[in-house]
Amino acid sequence: MCARRFLAVIFVLTLIVVAAAFAFYQWGGNVLLKEATPKGHFEPRQAGGGPDYARTSSWVARPGLPDDPAQWLPDGLSQGTVGDAAVFYIHPTTYLVNDRWNAPLFPGGDTEFRTRLFVESQASAFSGAGRIWAPRYRQAAFGAFLLESADATKALDLAYGDVSAAFEQFLKEAGDRPIVLAGHSQGALHLERLLKERVAGKPVAKRIVAAYVVGWPIDTKGDLPALGLPACTSPQQTGCILSWMTFGDPPNAAMMFDQWKKTKGFDGLERRPENVLCVNPISGAEGGAAPPKDNPGTLIPSADLTSASLEPGRVGGHCHDGLLILDGEVPGLPTPPILGNNYHVYDYALFWGAIRRDVERRLAAWHR
Repeated sequence: MCARRFLAVIFVLTLIVVAAAFAFYQWGGNVLLKEATPKGHFEPRQAGGGPDYARTSSWVARPGLPDDPAQWLPDGLSQGTVGDAAVFYIHPTTYLVNDRWNAPLFPGGDTEFRTRLFVESQASAFSGAGRIWAPRYRQAAFGAFLLESADATKALDLAYGDVSAAFEQFLKEAGDRPIVLAGHSQGALHLERLLKERVAGKPVAKRIVAAYVVGWPIDTKGDLPALGLPACTSPQQTGCILSWMTFGDPPNAAMMFDQWKKTKGFDGLERRPENVLCVNPISGAEGGAAPPKDNPGTLIPSADLTSASLEPGRVGGHCHDGLLILDGEVPGLPTPPILGNNYHVYDYALFWGAIRRDVERRLAAWHR
């Protein structure tokens, strides 16, 4: 499908379904739990063969790939000079059925369609900084997030194993370029683990411009020290982490945090909502605040939902209790926020221009 058509689905179909899946994860009752939990027990063979990341077909986006979805741009925006960074982006959950614990590498159909759409609308924000690699991986089905079970753990481990293998190939191809890491939701969860296991304390850490761990909570005391990079405290800082979860005012994240705080941090202790990291993507600072006028662009769909434009000054935001709370008049969106005034599915779209500015600014600072 033409890249200009992505909003017709990403705002009308994809976001509705993904929002519902995320709502199940946060507030699903017994009926929803039953419907969303994958059938049977985890079996690796159900996901099919693993990827060979030396093959172009194992990537959704990568340099030289024809019809690369990461090269999409909003109406009226042209690609200027591209930076020299290598960008590794991990897409969120797009496999929304419960027939197995992990999606096959080449799922086809709606899953393939949704995957490309997320790469278009999220990874594209980094296209001005450099070349983008976005791996296919045998993602855990959304039901894997509903239960703390051996099956769920194995499903997430399988998905992460693919991501880790993709990162290994990415490092080989990236050469000595500066590196940008990014992910959303399930992709952010895997990126957090990747930072802990493949970046922290390794030589590659010195090449990290920034890591965008978006739509998944990071405990600043229990998790952040193990990731090897500090939180970003200024827009000129490099080698640091940005993370945010977007909510309207008033927010209600209690049920989400009720589930999350039952898990253990990397220090072995329970995670605590009061420690959640929030870096404002507009100001580029931890705990920061920014008025709408400082936001260089929100993705706004056209009236016929066939394209999107980048409109500045629409929404601002401030960090409060670990959440990024929207300020100003939130533009009309074809789908409402999910329960709790949660704008999870718009974490990138609301701040697309700010993310693009942020990564280019940090890349320039890294070279200095």
